[in-house]
Amino acid sequence: MTPFSFTRATDPDEALRLFEGNASYLGGGTNLVDLMRETIARPERLVDVTALSDTIEETADGGLLIGAAVRNTALAEHLGVRTRYPVLARAILAGASAQIRNMATVGGNLLQRTRCLYFYDHAGSRCNKRAPGSGCDAVHGFNRNHAILGASPLCVATHPSDMCVALAALDATVHLTGAGGARTLPFTALHRLPGEHPEIDTVLEPGELITAIELPPLPFAANSTYRKVRDRASYAFALVSVAAALEIEGGQIRDVRIALGGVAHKPWRATTAEAALRGGPATEAAFRDAAITELADAKPLSDNGFKVELVTRTLAAVLSELAGAAA
Repeated sequence: MTPFSFTRATDPDEALRLFEGNASYLGGGTNLVDLMRETIARPERLVDVTALSDTIEETADGGLLIGAAVRNTALAEHLGVRTRYPVLARAILAGASAQIRNMATVGGNLLQRTRCLYFYDHAGSRCNKRAPGSGCDAVHGFNRNHAILGASPLCVATHPSDMCVALAALDATVHLTGAGGARTLPFTALHRLPGEHPEIDTVLEPGELITAIELPPLPFAANSTYRKVRDRASYAFALVSVAAALEIEGGQIRDVRIALGGVAHKPWRATTAEAALRGGPATEAAFRDAAITELADAKPLSDNGFKVELVTRTLAAVLSELAGAAA
């Protein structure tokens, strides 16, 4: 592990002042410390931001404002989350062991990096995300877990977070502060597709700090859920996951939110499927057709073509479950 200095910030302004040179913000450390141990990340300074906001507050319009230092366990157990946004609680519980959830912070979860095996194999594999310009061994290698949507010839890795898939479906907003002051952006705009620069995961400016996540009032999100398909029942990243919320009136779909995990470099908001479903019948056939429409541009690799049908079946099953609950 590369030697580093350690300081603790007591508020966002101090965190920004302490962030200089080759620095990283440290939340629970459940991803960053692993990357440092493997010498993939080599920050010279760590700025501990766990003393920042760890509260969950009601907003004036009926949503929730979640501090970036809130632990994943606390968020999943919060009554307002469990009753009004169950998809988020279920995604968090599907994401990791209790020990990791007790340490991991909301802000850190958003910024975790891919678990691609080639990204972690710095001694023997080429990876443009880890070493820009070196190549991507996953493209023609073992790519069963990799992306079928939004990838580029330079990177086919997937985003690992479960919580982020739920936040993408819920139209969350990210609160940030940096040298240019405070700003907000839609959660779906936070993460980047790989394009020509897969080493850049987000649109954050250097030193910019996530201070909170805001959930909007979304009454029909009470009828929401998260389903994760993985190789084993626990402690595995998603092959495919679906976060969805559904509102039905008179047998017709009044509104819907869908996001997919395990299929792209970022949590994938399925806006094409949503548009296909709104105003139509709440039937399994309609759900399958919407999934097929969403996946029209999918580009499977040599080992992951099964994900197209797996997404289709999982999405249809999740929406059928929610339709039954709504009825």
